[in-house]
Amino acid sequence: MALVLHAGSGNKNVFKALIAAEYSGVNVELVKDFQMGVSNHTPDFLKMNPIGKVSVLETTGGPVFKSNAIARYVARMKADNPLYGSSLVEYSHIEQWIDFSTTEVDANIGKWLYPRLGFYPYVAVIEDTFITALKRALGALDTHLASNTYLVGHSVTLADIVMACNLYHGFTRIMTKSFTSEFPHVERYFWTMVNQPNMKKVMGDVKQAESVPPVQNKAAAPKEQKPKDAKKETKKKEAKKEAQKLEPVEKAEEEEAAPKPKPKNALDLLPPSKMILDEWKKLYSNTKTNFREVAIKGFWDMYDPEGYSLWFCDFKYNEENTVSFVTMNKVGGFLQRMDLCRKYAFWKMLVIGSEPPFKVKGLWLFRGPEIPQFVMDEVYDMALYDWAKVDLSDAAQKERVSAMIEDLEPFEGEALLDAKCFK
Repeated sequence: MALVLHAGSGNKNVFKALIAAEYSGVNVELVKDFQMGVSNHTPDFLKMNPIGKVSVLETTGGPVFKSNAIARYVARMKADNPLYGSSLVEYSHIEQWIDFSTTEVDANIGKWLYPRLGFYPYVAVIEDTFITALKRALGALDTHLASNTYLVGHSVTLADIVMACNLYHGFTRIMTKSFTSEFPHVERYFWTMVNQPNMKKVMGDVKQAESVPPVQNKAAAPKEQKPKDAKKETKKKEAKKEAQKLEPVEKAEEEEAAPKPKPKNALDLLPPSKMILDEWKKLYSNTKTNFREVAIKGFWDMYDPEGYSLWFCDFKYNEENTVSFVTMNKVGGFLQRMDLCRKYAFWKMLVIGSEPPFKVKGLWLFRGPEIPQFVMDEVYDMALYDWAKVDLSDAAQKERVSAMIEDLEPFEGEALLDAKCFK
């Protein structure tokens, strides 16, 4: 029998229980046709939660309200659930981070966001206080994540579920890239979490806020009007009509400003290159046999060192790569965020090793002599790698390029766990 969750969809607090259910194999269903402001004020709902707040989980033993309590209940339904760790100290650390996430992260995000949305009075000085408190919390979290993939242990726990959900509104509603770039490990952690299959199934595709929402000013109440003298009003209207008969009304025509053309990417302004990137991508994709003789030879025949540049990259924190699927998801998330430069790039990313920690190495082909600045500005993953320009006068480096394009195995003496191509 499914547990029934009373709340609307799209609520980050609802996500906690639904994600915990996915990890735990528990059947939780959202109540149908829930209307916020209506359904939660009915007598039946108020019996479950007297203050009428969501969410509420309906169980055979009675209702449970408050999102963290509901997530805990769902996780506890599975015996020896790894979401609660494998020892008493891990359990305590999980609870520690759930509390931290709620009181230090979620609370300060809400105090920054909700006044701007008009739910509470907006006071700029107070907002600065909450932003400072949030930065302090994210700084502490960033320090912890600098040497940890997860909050506790080496796999997803309930602490990660609650933290990811509590960061969700921050990342999607108010914390822009310029804000979160101060906390690169928090960024890496958040995007790794929301791209976990069980989380993505509930959250869907997550996109970061592009701007801080403007302050919503409530409309001023209309001023009380004194009753008008009917005779005076009639005379005024008649006089106005006469004036309109005598004076022609001039219609002002507003000229609509022509839309500004979208500025060109700086890479489009570079001198033409003899290398046609799409032709190389087509050759790469269509070569099924004799890859070295056909595709690799074709690449070097096409390559234009004046119009393109080749780069090696090495992940700085390979010691964190202790779980294979997490490491591969990390690279997959990087690929997704690099989609903004697909027109100007080609790359191969290799996950190397048969045992953890796994190494992540890559080869990039970029339009232009340097890594495009807009990529460095927009994709936080770039700072997580060491970058080195390929020296084509070095035969060993040139052979390394060929081996990476070919997915040659073993690579540098080690097995390939995974190879991803961006084309």
